[in-house]
Amino acid sequence: MPESGLLEPLIRSADNALRALFAPARASRALDLPPAAELDDSERRHVAGLMRVNHAGEIAAQALYHGQALVSRSAATRDFLLRAAAEEGDHLAWCERRLHEMGAQTSLLNPLWYAGSFAIGALAAAVGDAVSLGFVRETERQVEGHLDSHLEQLPPQDARSRRILEQMKADEVGHAEAAAAAGAAALPGPVRALMRATSRIMTRTAYWI
Repeated sequence: MPESGLLEPLIRSADNALRALFAPARASRALDLPPAAELDDSERRHVAGLMRVNHAGEIAAQALYHGQALVSRSAATRDFLLRAAAEEGDHLAWCERRLHEMGAQTSLLNPLWYAGSFAIGALAAAVGDAVSLGFVRETERQVEGHLDSHLEQLPPQDARSRRILEQMKADEVGHAEAAAAAGAAALPGPVRALMRATSRIMTRTAYWI
């Protein structure tokens, strides 16, 4: 590939990273949210921890898809990944807004989550589009499980956070199904286990930091 042809995607990737990490997140879709309910201090800290985990997960998802799109071999796969990343950007904005409403901060380790996920995404895409799509499907299935767990942990009166997580879950299911329909390869068991282990490290850390 000519140097000029390689430079443009790299600049776009750097711009995507800066926007995801440092620019205020903006949603392309409006989400009708119920009024915020009263939460006591313990409930607020717990919900903030959960939403911080979800925000960090969306940072990682942005990075994963951006890394995959950079190395993707087909335009169709690249377009799919960028559309999915745009929807994940909505999730990022919704989680960020909810954190701000509760006076809570996003994870201080977001640059680390982004860098690691970008590298994983690029590596997966370098193997081939089918493997890259397999990572999408498996990632979204694992995220769906996390969201189910968080929905169970939310205080019953916190309908506002619940609405956000329910829409996120619906989108993640859609991404997994679309990746499967596009030809996602089944990932080996050890790879899926490694993904779960990495996810556990991130979620347990981002809850607090």
